[in-house]
Amino acid sequence: VAHKERRSEKDPADGAIRAFRSRTVGPTLPSERSRRRRGRAAPPAKPRKERNGESVGDRRKQRQKRNVKKTLRMGCGSMVGSERCVSCTTFNILAPIYKRLSEEDQSCRESQYRAYWLSRNERIIDRLLGDRSSIICLQEVWLGNDELVDMYEKRLGDAGYVSFKLARTNNRGDGLLTAVHGDYFKILNHQKLLFNDFGDRVAQLLHVESVVPFCHGQKSSVQQQVLIVNTHLLFPHDSSLCIVRLQQVYKILQCIETYQKEHNLDSVPIILCGDWNGSKRGHVYKFLRSQGFVSSYDTAHEYSDVDAHKWVSHRNHRGNICGVDFIWLLNPNKHRKPLRTSWNEAVFGIIKYLLRAVSLAEDNAFAFLKVDSPGDCITYSGFCRALHQLGVAGHPHGLSPDDTKDLWIQADTDGNGVVDYEEFQQRIWSPKCCEPLEEQIAVETRGTQAREGGQLAFGFNVEDAVLFPPEVEQGTWPENYSLSDHAPLTVTFSPVRIPPCGQPVC
Repeated sequence: VAHKERRSEKDPADGAIRAFRSRTVGPTLPSERSRRRRGRAAPPAKPRKERNGESVGDRRKQRQKRNVKKTLRMGCGSMVGSERCVSCTTFNILAPIYKRLSEEDQSCRESQYRAYWLSRNERIIDRLLGDRSSIICLQEVWLGNDELVDMYEKRLGDAGYVSFKLARTNNRGDGLLTAVHGDYFKILNHQKLLFNDFGDRVAQLLHVESVVPFCHGQKSSVQQQVLIVNTHLLFPHDSSLCIVRLQQVYKILQCIETYQKEHNLDSVPIILCGDWNGSKRGHVYKFLRSQGFVSSYDTAHEYSDVDAHKWVSHRNHRGNICGVDFIWLLNPNKHRKPLRTSWNEAVFGIIKYLLRAVSLAEDNAFAFLKVDSPGDCITYSGFCRALHQLGVAGHPHGLSPDDTKDLWIQADTDGNGVVDYEEFQQRIWSPKCCEPLEEQIAVETRGTQAREGGQLAFGFNVEDAVLFPPEVEQGTWPENYSLSDHAPLTVTFSPVRIPPCGQPVC
């Protein structure tokens, strides 16, 4: 009876801790729990056998060998032995002002009932603290409610996190919160990025440095620096917002490029987190892939770009399920084409998508862009009119005149002032695939700028990636999941050495 009473008096947070332990090291045996209460040391554990007769230690060694092979494929470098991993979680926690409680009454929101939103957000924090990621990136935090914000900042702060929050513009009520654990990283700089666009979206850029050196030498040690972005893109309510979403990503990448140049950070890894409000089939995904970024979850599970159906992370207000939450990784040795080139290719992809959406085949699409131009070529004026008709230009949230001119220059490859059928095929209708080739992804033959003096740069290898609840990893959405309309994604990274440019990499 006394034993049961002691069990009933334990802290409520123990439930989250036990759940976390069960996901990582398995359930604690009663004998172990009783020894811990009495302060006695547990005897040495015997090697646990698996069904196939292999011990956990044997499986761990095999997993390490596989990770080394994956490292050579992803990081094109060598693993930094004995160094601890870091983890990152991204989670759209669904602001109470957006959570509908009734299908019949759309105006009934969770924000009207304190007990509801308080309980749900307490459970969210319990899970975040149980996972104890090095970096936490949250979207749709109800920053308009001081009580909720104070709860997040206090509980995360008590657990060792430093938090940064950024509200959406025009008093939308929600925003971003990024928390970094002090045991893993220290903050070097923090920047706010305001898009000032149709969706009042924002982004956070954090420049952090590892607390524990990733490389110990006899004469020196190297602290790893990382750039981290947290964002939440506009929801694609219709095709006219494709350009806005692409512009948001372009502004993020442009901000990163500028920051890297100003602070001489060419050889640092970049991690992009957030709710991208678009699947692997979308233009945003292809745009980021063309810049060398890889989806950490797909990398960990060895999924290709066409495996969009194998996992989901969101059930939207229309009842559709899809994978929209990503943690993107770009290592210093990844090939990156000029940002503007990738942008133009992505816009051409949108133009082709819109042309095909109205059932225009290749010949008819060329005729549509040609409009009433004489001859067999597309003129600049005809091109501009066609973009207006497609809805990608001619309004405040579409392409600017400079954007349109830039597209034209890339389409008119010979510079003769018109785009003929061959140029239309090469640049608009059937361009070379903008994503990196799979062999490029597997083995990068060249690095980018390395650290001055020929020193090794550092990047990350994707060790593991997990979505919760488990059903979403199978492409289904459980009806009993109530934390949010999004699934939290957690990725574990291990540091890898990146050879300087010009040296053999693999």
